[in-house]
Amino acid sequence: MNTPRHYLQFKDFTREQYDYLFGRVRWIKDKFKRYEPYHPLFDRTLVMIFEKASTRTRLSFEAGMQQLGGSAIYLNTRDSQLGRGEPVEDAAQVISRMSDVVMIRTFEQDIIDRFAANSRVPVINGLTNEYHPCQILADIFTFIEHRGSIQGKTVAWVGDANNMSYTWLQAAEVLDFKVRVSTPPGYGIDPARAGLAGTGHFELFADPMEACRGADLVTTDVWTSMGFEAENDARMKAFADWCVDADMMAAANSGALFMHCLPAHRGEEVTAEVIDGPQSVVWDEAENRLHVQKALMEYLMLGKVES
Repeated sequence: MNTPRHYLQFKDFTREQYDYLFGRVRWIKDKFKRYEPYHPLFDRTLVMIFEKASTRTRLSFEAGMQQLGGSAIYLNTRDSQLGRGEPVEDAAQVISRMSDVVMIRTFEQDIIDRFAANSRVPVINGLTNEYHPCQILADIFTFIEHRGSIQGKTVAWVGDANNMSYTWLQAAEVLDFKVRVSTPPGYGIDPARAGLAGTGHFELFADPMEACRGADLVTTDVWTSMGFEAENDARMKAFADWCVDADMMAAANSGALFMHCLPAHRGEEVTAEVIDGPQSVVWDEAENRLHVQKALMEYLMLGKVES
């Protein structure tokens, strides 16, 4: 049995692999927009395992697999033996014998790592506390659509040091751009967590305005991620000055884009003026989850495909 290729962190792929993927995304998205059927995964089955709630992840993976000619099965850990204490390793052995690819949206990265180590088929990280590679894949493709290559560009991350920020740091290393990170005191990033060696692809800023100055992309996320709800009141106070507003966008480059992985809380991490304004590409960003994940599943199961 061949060792399956997994997608658990952004750094799992090389720059060359991403160049290929982004090309496939363009081709697959164009087919979708032309209403031209494309079914390379006919008779293949995707199993989606959810421990965390989801809107965009479930919809994009389920619709994407069906559009590629396959089928998708939804499993919630509350409704399966995983929720009753079945070892992750055992579940991986069984599920991977009955499917062709598995997507997992869970809490600790260790869970998905253990599952992948015992899976006979590709495993995709649909989100963990530590990383969210599929979202950053969509974000970078969205930037490429609007502004061309992200190489050499500057991304400003304003807000929490969460799974999104850590994945941006990994992406900067792989694709050669810079991330400026500004978080409130006590909520800073740990570069070692992203596996970074200090190669100059990120900078830390105490002032979010300075992080945004001259940036090509400004992006943020909710202040309280899933699993941290008990900290919500404290976070509302600590993050009050880290709301992306018109002044921050004005400090960025004139053609800067704004992104948010959604759901958004207008008036908290971003003002309505920004997220609903002309620099915002959040709806393109959300749609592109569908297209990048279709290309990702095709690549994990079929390898490189010649159009």
